[in-house]
Amino acid sequence: MTRTVAREISVTLGFSLADKPENVEEVLESFFDREYYTTLSAENELFAEYPGKKQLEYIKKIVEGTVNHRDELDSYIEKYSKGWKLTRISRVALSILRTALFEVLYMDDVPDSVAINEAVELSKGYEEQETVSFINGILGSFMRAERGTDVLSEREPEASAGSTPDRED
Repeated sequence: MTRTVAREISVTLGFSLADKPENVEEVLESFFDREYYTTLSAENELFAEYPGKKQLEYIKKIVEGTVNHRDELDSYIEKYSKGWKLTRISRVALSILRTALFEVLYMDDVPDSVAINEAVELSKGYEEQETVSFINGILGSFMRAERGTDVLSEREPEASAGSTPDRED
């Protein structure tokens, strides 16, 4: 499983926890029950492969982190969404934004440009182009104002032949 897929699973879980963040451990435990997870693969290709140990840790870190830092992440989203209230932003877009901001702020092993690019690319599969541009604008404004940098487009490196850093065989 690539980190991109693990990130998308994290966004999916973040979406499902939007209204009940206090149940994060319970949701994670039941979601990653192997029997339950197997049933998901019949419904959605995203869940075709059960996460390895590293991917599971990564997913849990993002999901727990976005829940634990929700107020901080949401304050950045509100600040850079230029007057939009969180209630006007779709739950999917919020989950994508929270995930990207959490990775930028708290995950040193993820380059900022990768977190931003992956969020924009992921949003293309779930949102209209207008919302994709909105997400890109918020994240770009955050990077310029908070990090003093523009974001360069950069894809997360996939495992090279003979090397599988994101795979647990």
